[in-house]
Amino acid sequence: MAADGTWNLTMETPMGERRATLAVKAEGGALTGTQSADGDSTEIFEGTASGESVAWKVSITNPMPLTLEFNGTVDGDKMSGTMSAGFYGSWPFTGTRA
Repeated sequence: MAADGTWNLTMETPMGERRATLAVKAEGGALTGTQSADGDSTEIFEGTASGESVAWKVSITNPMPLTLEFNGTVDGDKMSGTMSAGFYGSWPFTGTRA
């Protein structure tokens, strides 16, 4: 699938630019893997992949407990989309294949 591999993500948030590493595999419409940032790594959940479209959720504890929801599009070695943090709002993210 187009999303398979490791991605370096950059998220534009109210707290400034945040970076994360996403390692994923798409199979049968499901997207599985891990996302790491600030020394913490966690499994993604509710991941989907359909053509060039990807979506996943991740629970974080730093800087505060939140569930982040990502919706994006893969274009070769680039990914872009929106990250939502519930009632806190949503912001753009970009990614490049590592």
